[in-house]
Amino acid sequence: MPTGSTSEISTFKGQGRRLRSDRIGAAGLLLSVVAASAPLMVTAGVMPTTYGTMGIVGQPLLFVILGVVLTLFACGYAEMSRHVHNAGAFYAYIARGLGGTAGAAASVVALVAYSTLQFGIYGIFGFEVSGLLADHFGTGVPWWVPALAAVATIGVLGWLKIDLSAKVLGVLLLVECVMVGLFDVAGLTDPGPEGVSLHAFDPTTLSGGGLGTALCFTIAAFVGFEQAAVYAEETSRPQVVVARVTFLAVGFAAVFFALSSWALSVAAGPSAIVDTARAQGPGLLFDLTGARLGSGFADLMHLFYVTGTFAALLSFHNVVARYAFAMGREGLLPAAVGRTARASGAPAHGSLLQSAVSALAVLLFAVTDDGPQGDPTAPVQRLFTWSGNVGALGIIVLMAATSAAVITFFVRRGAARLQAPRLTACGLAGAALLVMACYAVKDSAVLVGAGPGSALRWVLPGVVGAAVVLGLGYGLVLKAVRPRVHARIGLGNEAFQLEKAAATAAATATHHRKVSP
Repeated sequence: MPTGSTSEISTFKGQGRRLRSDRIGAAGLLLSVVAASAPLMVTAGVMPTTYGTMGIVGQPLLFVILGVVLTLFACGYAEMSRHVHNAGAFYAYIARGLGGTAGAAASVVALVAYSTLQFGIYGIFGFEVSGLLADHFGTGVPWWVPALAAVATIGVLGWLKIDLSAKVLGVLLLVECVMVGLFDVAGLTDPGPEGVSLHAFDPTTLSGGGLGTALCFTIAAFVGFEQAAVYAEETSRPQVVVARVTFLAVGFAAVFFALSSWALSVAAGPSAIVDTARAQGPGLLFDLTGARLGSGFADLMHLFYVTGTFAALLSFHNVVARYAFAMGREGLLPAAVGRTARASGAPAHGSLLQSAVSALAVLLFAVTDDGPQGDPTAPVQRLFTWSGNVGALGIIVLMAATSAAVITFFVRRGAARLQAPRLTACGLAGAALLVMACYAVKDSAVLVGAGPGSALRWVLPGVVGAAVVLGLGYGLVLKAVRPRVHARIGLGNEAFQLEKAAATAAATATHHRKVSP
C-alpha cells in the first residue's frame, strides 16, 4: 500500500527496527545512486576491459541500446516504487508480485550480486593504491593492505548517517564527472589519426565472441540507478523522489557513458582501439588524457580515479547493508541484522556484517594470490572481472524477475488497463534482459579463458544459479516451517503495522467478550 507520508514510522517492533525518514533529499539521493556507477572507474576500468578483452568496438552503441532497455524497465520499476517502500527493493518487489518464495530467492541473489560487485571494486582499489604508492613513494605495499583499510573506513562511514555519506559521494562524483567531461571534449576536438568517426555506432561492430560478457560489463556500468528504491524509507516524499531519481540516473548513465566510450574510440582510432586497450589496460584513459591535457592533469585524474572507486565502494556498501537490514527485519536473516544504530538511524548491524564479509573476501583472494609482492595483477583480473561479471549477471536476473513481478502486481490488483503503457514497456524490457542473460551465460567461457567444452565456463554463471536455487529452497523451508515469516517477506514496515492492527483487533474482541452479558 502507498504510504505517501513523510512522518516517522512507528514499527510496533520498536524504533530500532526502522530507518530514519527524511534523511536524504532528491539531490543527495541522485548523487548517491550515480556514485555507484563510478564514472571515472567505468571510463578507465570497464571500458578498456570491454574494448580489449571482448574486442567489441561498438561499446558506445551498447550503452545506447542498454539505455533504452533500462528506461523501459524503469517505467514499471519506478511505478512500483510509488506503491512499495522497502529497503529490500528488488526482493520486496518480486515478493509482492511473485510471492514470498520468489522473494526469498531474490534476496539471496541480491546479496550475492551486490556483494560480488563490491568485492571486485576492492580489488581494483587495492591495485591502484598499491601502484600509486610504488610510483610516488617507492614502497611495495601488497594490494590487500589498502583494500582492507578501505573495508575498515567504509565500515565506519556505513555506521554513520546516510546524509553524511551522500555528501562524501556527491563531492567525489562531481569531480569525476568534470574530469571525464574534460577528456571527452579533448578526445573529440583532438581526435586520433582517423578523425571524428561514428564507426562505433555501426551495428556490425557488435559482432564477436565476447558480446555476452560485454553486455554484462556494460550493464555493470549502469548498476546504481535501481538503488534509489533502496532508500525509499529514508527519503522525503518517496512516492515522487524515487521515481524521478531512477529516470534521471538511467538517462545520465546512458548519455555520459556512450559519449565517453565514443571519445575513447575517437582518441585512439576505431581501428586501433581494441589493440591499444589490450596493450594499455586501465592506463588507456590516462595515456590518452596525458597526450592532450598534460601529464599533470592525467596524474590528478588518476588520483580521483582512486577516490571514485572508493565512492563506488561506499555506495555499494550502503545498499548491501540496507538489503541485509530489510532481510533481518523480516526474518530472512537473524533479527539482530535488522536493527539500526540508535544515534544515526543507519543499518549499523547490516553494515558490520557486510564489512566482515568483504574483509573475508579480500583475505581469500590475498591468500590465493601467487603474484609477487606489489604486483596485484591477479586480484584485478580475478576480483574485478570475475566478480563484476557475476554481479552484473545477478542484477540482470533480478531485473528480469522484477519485470514479471511488476506486471503481476498490477494485474492482480485490477490495474492492468490503467498501467498498460508501463506494463508493456516493462514486458519488453524483461524479454530483452532474458536474452542478455542467455548471451552472458553462453559467452562466460571468454572471461575465464576456457574452451567451449570446459566445465569452467559454468563456474561464474553457476554462482548466480546456486544463489537462485539456495534462495528458492530457503523460501520453501520458511513456507513450511515458519509460515508467518514467509507471509511477511517483502512487506517491511507494513507487516508490523498489520500485526499491530491484528493485535488491536484481537484485544478489542477479547474486551467485548468479557463485558458482554
